[in-house]
Amino acid sequence: MNPTPCYLNTWKRFVQEGLLDGSRLNKRVMESWYRCKKANVNPYLDKGQSILQKELLSVQKEKHALFLDVALPYLNKISQELKESEMMALLIDADGYVLSLAGSQRTLAEAGRINFVEGVRWTEAEVGTNAIGTALEIGEAVTINGSEHFSVASHHWSCSAAPIRDESGMTMGVIDISCLTDRRHPFMLGMAATAAHAIEREVHVYTKRKEMELVSSCLEKVESDEPFVVCDEKRQIVSASSPVRERFSGWRGMQVNKLSEGGFHILRERTIRSETDGKTLGVSVSLAEAPRKDPAKTFISYFSFPGETGTSKAFQNALNEMKLAAQTDANVYIWGETGSGKDLAARAIHAGSARRNGPFLAVNCGAIPESLMESELFGYAEGAFTGAKRRGSKGKFEQAHKGTIFLDEIGEIPFQMQVALLRIIEERKVTPIGGAHEVPLDIRIITATHRDMNELLQQGKIREDLYYRLHVYPVKIPPLRERKEDIPDLFRHYKEKHRWEAEFPRGFFQRLQEYHWPGNIRELFNIFERLRVLFPAGGLISPSQYASVLDVLDWKSGKTSAEGGQPPSSGLSFRERIQKHMMMDALQKAKGNVSEAAKLAGIPRSTFYKRLRKYNL
Repeated sequence: MNPTPCYLNTWKRFVQEGLLDGSRLNKRVMESWYRCKKANVNPYLDKGQSILQKELLSVQKEKHALFLDVALPYLNKISQELKESEMMALLIDADGYVLSLAGSQRTLAEAGRINFVEGVRWTEAEVGTNAIGTALEIGEAVTINGSEHFSVASHHWSCSAAPIRDESGMTMGVIDISCLTDRRHPFMLGMAATAAHAIEREVHVYTKRKEMELVSSCLEKVESDEPFVVCDEKRQIVSASSPVRERFSGWRGMQVNKLSEGGFHILRERTIRSETDGKTLGVSVSLAEAPRKDPAKTFISYFSFPGETGTSKAFQNALNEMKLAAQTDANVYIWGETGSGKDLAARAIHAGSARRNGPFLAVNCGAIPESLMESELFGYAEGAFTGAKRRGSKGKFEQAHKGTIFLDEIGEIPFQMQVALLRIIEERKVTPIGGAHEVPLDIRIITATHRDMNELLQQGKIREDLYYRLHVYPVKIPPLRERKEDIPDLFRHYKEKHRWEAEFPRGFFQRLQEYHWPGNIRELFNIFERLRVLFPAGGLISPSQYASVLDVLDWKSGKTSAEGGQPPSSGLSFRERIQKHMMMDALQKAKGNVSEAAKLAGIPRSTFYKRLRKYNL
């Protein structure tokens, strides 16, 4: 019943010295250990500490009643199989509390010795790496065996857990299958995943049934001409009358409080209960038109940029321009170098405008073949040409109705098509290819290019009348070299997005700020991506470790080195630089897995490890 010796030795070295051989441990376990170390979880904890009192446990069960109502019958269904296999199953809510247990009495008794009982909180923050807490943390099914657990309390246990999600993708809880390590079965993870899938299916059926009962109880009001909505228990709209549907194209699933942004305020609410069991189904909400507000006050407070804003004056000026643009329906022209974030700017303007609930269509004009551009943008009617879809196809302009269309690289549109584009901009109508009728459009147009539109006009590559239609409100996105002080903020944003717990000394950012960044933020994030591939577990990364990645940059010219190696001063021969480049490429393709990278490079693993140390990779 002892934990696996190799993992136990790896665990001892990590908790005592902070050293970890990544090749000996599963990536998910390794990442979790680092999270536990950072959170100061006690690795010598011998039992669970946080257990809810009876009254608080009842409150917690009531809070997650839907999850329990649907999942408990499935737990009962597999209880006999659990007893025969000397296993136990647990239902854990999204907060990490154990709400119910079933299975072998002997196994349940052993679980009691470490407080693995009903009401205990079994998260990573409480007891370290474990199947339940780690599944909640990463949102994936996972198995943790023996001394892969961070705290000694679970070192004699083998556990497999899978998250259970509702229709919106939110985690409702976790189902866990556990047993002592000497009784573990290879099918435990599959059993947990199958159970989670079955429970999710039942949750979806149950939710849909409740929604149908909720909507049917308010049909008369929904079909009236008065502004009215029906919301579920999360206050998300599931049905709406025509005045609301006409004003909000994305009304379904929207939070009811968002209606105020479209000019409605709540008059009264009524709780709707089920006629079968008396449980709350949701609420019906009667609305009224709110007094008109100053557009500037209405929309500017909702503006947000989907990337990292940083602190630089250059980018703050650009943000102010975007905020002002978002308050109007004027055509916006965004210009900036490739990789500077023009698409994020366009999305931010759309999200901060009155059209935020409508579609956002992004079209890269430079990526569409000239022969297909007309059908892609304008659409076509049935039988318009050989190979056309049976019922025709809506073009991008028509798809963007009630929303925003973003035409990136507008300078790539052929000169002969610019006349048709000009007509759409002026008349807000489009005629599909082969169609006999015009389709009215309610759209906002945002364009962008990495080239100066004034130069395109002077070169005769864009019509003068089209230029003046598009160049109404220009917004310049500064290149990264003009906002280098934002690099630490951009790194923090990248880490949060990828859940990467890496730390670098101050010299790392100073060195990055010395570079010219011709590829802008895209090039910067490529460097971060390479570092994440090489050091997936994160932690503190020293200059000797990251130097090889930064050495591929040509600091004088601001371009990436053609050889992908180091400057001449590195002391490496041409052959060694080639070897190093091949290894880095193999590591990137293998996503940091050294054994797999060695196979890809055709090098024995022992030799690969020696060269890793030699080249500081």
